[in-house]
Formats: sequence, C-alpha cells, structure tokens
Amino acid sequence: MARRPRRTPILRCGPGPVAVSEGGGRSSNVGASDCPIGVAGAGSIGCFVGGIYVAAGRRVALLVRPRVIGEIEANGLRLTSFEGLDQKIAPDRLTLSENPEIFNEASVVLVTVKSADTAEIADLIARYAPEDAVVVSLQNGIGNVGALRQRLPGRRVLAGMVPFNVISAGEGRFHRSTSGDIVIEQDEAGTAAQLSVPGLNMRPSQNIAGVQWGKLLLNLNNALNALGDLPLRKQLAQRPWRMLFADQMAEGLAAIRAEGIKPVSSTPIPASWTPPLLRLPDAIFEVLLGRTMKIDPEARSSMWEDLQRGRVTEIDYLQGVITEIADRRGLQVPLSRRIVALIRRAEAAGKGSPGLTPEQIRNAPLS
Repeated sequence: MARRPRRTPILRCGPGPVAVSEGGGRSSNVGASDCPIGVAGAGSIGCFVGGIYVAAGRRVALLVRPRVIGEIEANGLRLTSFEGLDQKIAPDRLTLSENPEIFNEASVVLVTVKSADTAEIADLIARYAPEDAVVVSLQNGIGNVGALRQRLPGRRVLAGMVPFNVISAGEGRFHRSTSGDIVIEQDEAGTAAQLSVPGLNMRPSQNIAGVQWGKLLLNLNNALNALGDLPLRKQLAQRPWRMLFADQMAEGLAAIRAEGIKPVSSTPIPASWTPPLLRLPDAIFEVLLGRTMKIDPEARSSMWEDLQRGRVTEIDYLQGVITEIADRRGLQVPLSRRIVALIRRAEAAGKGSPGLTPEQIRNAPLS
C-alpha cells in the first residue's frame, strides 16, 4: 500500500514578544514562547528534549524519521526518567515531519543528529531556517560545531554538551536514564538561561571546548558498554570493567594532553582523578558513584542501542579521535585501536552487541 503524502505544517510566530533590532529587522529571541523551537534530527535525545519543551508550553517542530512519526502518532510521546518523570504528550500537541520546511519560522534549532550527519543537516538548516535562528549543537564529539559554522557562515552557532543519555523504549516512549544538566556555550544573549525550562536546565560555560573534551573522555565507555551488553550500573559495579575503562581513559588523557587541551569534567570529579578512582575496590567505588551520578539500573549507552538497531555507531568520533591524535603524535593507544576494530566488526556482523568480557576486549587482535 502506497504511503499517503504527509502535509507539512508551517509554524509561524504570532504577535508575541519578538525583538526588533536597531536596523529594523527581526532579531533572534529564543525565549519567546510564541516562536517554535526546531529539533533537527529527533532521535532519542531530540524527542526527549523536544517533548520537555512542549510540556513547558513551548512550540516545537521535530524533524524526525517516518518510523518515529508512526510511533508517536499511534501512541503519543511519553517521557519517563529514573527520577520518576512520567509525562504523556498527545500527538496533536507536536509538529512532526520528515520535511525540513517545518524550520521556516524557527527561532532556535537544536541539532541532535549523529556526528556523521552534521554536514547534511547544516545544509538543510541553511536552506530552510531563518538566518537569525540560533543553532545549538547538542551532539556527541568535538568537531560538530566547527562543521556547522563552516556550512552556516554568518549565523550564530553555539556548542553544547548533553551529559545524560536517553533510551528509546518503543511505542513513543523515551526514557532518561542518567543525570546531569545540559551545558551550552556562553553568549551575550544568555541563550542557556532562555532555553532553560522546568525539567531541562541549561548551564552556560565560558570553556565549552574543555567541557566537550571532558565529555568525550567519559563517552569512551560507550563502546565498552556496547561491546559488553550490560546495563551501565551493572558494568560499573564490576572492577574488571572499571579497570578497562580506566585504562581507556588514560589513553584518552594522554592524547588530549599531547594536544595541549585541558578537559573539563562533566562530573564533580576532575578528569585526571577518574582513572585512579575507577580502579578502587567495588564497595568504595559504589559509594563514590552514588554521590556523583545517578544511573537507572537499566541504563545503557547510545552506542549499544545503535548496535542493537543495526545502525552505524559514532566510534570514529570517540575512540577514533584518540587514535587520530595518536597517529599524529606518535603515541601508543592499543586499547583504543582494539575497541575501534571490535565495534566495526560488530557493525559489520549486524547482530547487536557481541557480549564480550573485559579480557576478550583486552586480548583482541589489532588486525
């Protein structure tokens, strides 16, 4: 049966508080509740963040795949979290489309696509979003903002960092399974404060590059979690897994320091302290983890979800960044290279997580 063409709704600002610049044109006003927020690439993070904005009374347009549109139209958008959130949003409160024309009147565009899709989504933003729309990258990795700015010259593009992960549970449900506030590059307009709503706090940072590098170090565990096929809390409760993570972070820290970069930790623990703390006995580490981060018992990494769904992962933008630095600096990063090879092997097999042990990961051949 042929799929019926979808009518694309065009959202337009009403006669609300839209600021006017000295030259007479419309200036960006991301806090105006009558202007829509566009979410470019509404996967797990995008649907959760977009849904929180809808619940807070903001108008939201989600650029989303047909599969997710079908889920939400059939079931509504349900937001849950390990902290007890359970919010159901009716489909008619959302603007869902696979057509980027929904960004025609956006005052802010939140970019949540995978790193490999950044260039493509930037071209769509350039074509469809107003020139004064603020573009905020809420992506993993450290090169996305540069790619967005290159393809969106003259536009205001801000870097961001999302510390929590969201699981797509099916039937329109998106579950936030770890804690933390989103961090956004500080600007004179106070965009972080204007984008903060109940349930979604955004903090400004004057050193967003350091914040992103700090997050990259923590995200090195994404691949370990994907390879091990364990919930994050269960994985981190086992010292052999933490020792593996500590050794992986040590390689990452060495590479980052060789570049003259000082990472800013997204947890209360400085990045340089994390490897030794990961090596602590289980009982001591469990107490420490409980004081620094809240993790749902069933939380898993986004890379695990990518493998389960047969999608290409972001390994090139995580461990791949470390191996690229190592190649330029003449560093030895054998564990990072093994993990890249194992993830690519799992991608090619298309059977989800291989369920490896820490020992199997450590001893995997490099070839």
